[in-house]
Amino acid sequence: MDRESIKKSYKGKVAEITKAANNLFYIKIKADNFHVKAGQFISVLCGDYTLRRPFSVMNFENDIITVLFKLKGKGTEYIKNLKVNDDIEFSGAFGNGFNIENKKSLIVAAGVGVAPVSFLKTTLDKNGIENRIIAGFLNKDNIPENINLNMISTDDGSLGKNGSIINYLDDEIKTYKPQKIYACGPSIVLKKVCEAGEKYNIEAEIAMEKEMACSIGVCRGCVIELKNGKNATVCKDGPVFKGSEIKWQ
Repeated sequence: MDRESIKKSYKGKVAEITKAANNLFYIKIKADNFHVKAGQFISVLCGDYTLRRPFSVMNFENDIITVLFKLKGKGTEYIKNLKVNDDIEFSGAFGNGFNIENKKSLIVAAGVGVAPVSFLKTTLDKNGIENRIIAGFLNKDNIPENINLNMISTDDGSLGKNGSIINYLDDEIKTYKPQKIYACGPSIVLKKVCEAGEKYNIEAEIAMEKEMACSIGVCRGCVIELKNGKNATVCKDGPVFKGSEIKWQ
């Protein structure tokens, strides 16, 4: 995806906005002639605010984009207050998506990281690729409605297994025996996933979460360090990376 992509704006229509969980909402956008892969993101124009807000795509089917967003500022407040059939402008799709391979896959998510991997699961299902998706949340009130998960954990034990999802990685790998691991979530989760991949000699592919401003690698606000000594931007070079590439702090 090159820098010219920021000029590729789409005019969509709001198809639906619903509450997903505590401070979490779904927005569905009708967008014709749009294409996106699991793991990529869009940047939404929020009224008169200069910077667009980036969001992972949670699903794309029948020209409808589904986005899961967290209410945390004026931009997301603007989106939440949109009405059905309102115009909505966005750019994208940006970044690199997941590499879909015919391998038995374990999918790991934490928090809003469940969004891009939900799209990934749908893609794997459509391609007949065996997969299992597990996800961890702060508590039961932070679990989005209408998501298809094989196992859930909550930090406070209010639903599913008790504790962080990373506590169950070893058991999941030993029991399920995946050939590939995909993940999205906070850095601590992704780091543990990558360490588990190395430990069990399983390829890990991760979608990284970072604050993004420009979405095209210009502002350098989402730079990470790679093991080869080079820097990469999550928005342009990612957000999906091979786990073996990342130099964790």
